[in-house]
Amino acid sequence: MNSDFRELLLIFAEEKVEYLVVGGYAVIHHGQPRSTKDLDIWLNPTPENRDKVLRSFSRFGLPLMGGVTPEDFENEGLQYAVGVPPTMIDFLTSVPGLSFDDCWKNRVETETENSPVLFLGKADLIAAKTVAGRPQDLADIEELRQLDD
Repeated sequence: MNSDFRELLLIFAEEKVEYLVVGGYAVIHHGQPRSTKDLDIWLNPTPENRDKVLRSFSRFGLPLMGGVTPEDFENEGLQYAVGVPPTMIDFLTSVPGLSFDDCWKNRVETETENSPVLFLGKADLIAAKTVAGRPQDLADIEELRQLDD
């Protein structure tokens, strides 16, 4: 995980943002090495969390762009990408087929180079990838399930 990603997640921890790392970095965390072009972060879409996210963005030097408003962060369906691959960050306020509250209870907490990181649990990750159903998702599911054997 690059230093900008770690810095943002450290700020999220300090601000007590409710988030989960999903996507490729979650697959890597659960034991399957692979490449990824971005960091996918699922944000809990509540007014309280929105305020924490916006404070974090301000501290990180990340302005809202492209017509995204603060209110967008308290509604499901937001997909807000910043940066360019391989250092792009994709902020999401929903993951099809999953409930943030349920997944929050199953989160996996770890530290990466002294930065706390909250990951989507493995079973929830497999469920999300099953719903997405893209070729990479299906390959990830197969690899994640083999890790259980």
